[in-house]
Amino acid sequence: MARECYICGKKPVAGRSISRRGMAKSKGGVGQRVTGVTKRRFLPNLQPVNALLDGKKKKIKVCAKCIKAGKVQKST
Repeated sequence: MARECYICGKKPVAGRSISRRGMAKSKGGVGQRVTGVTKRRFLPNLQPVNALLDGKKKKIKVCAKCIKAGKVQKST
């Protein structure tokens, strides 16, 4: 549970980074070619927050989307 949102369960997802060479045909070139595909990870925007859970103060990791939506009640 290291990189997971406490509220919505958002986790890192896998993806690819594509390297291309050449100029696009629409710009007058002969077209683009893929020269390499590398695996990468998209990490959620997690923030440590002191929140009230069941009336008790607890430090949790929450994604920025849940904080903006007001799903977390911060403690002072």
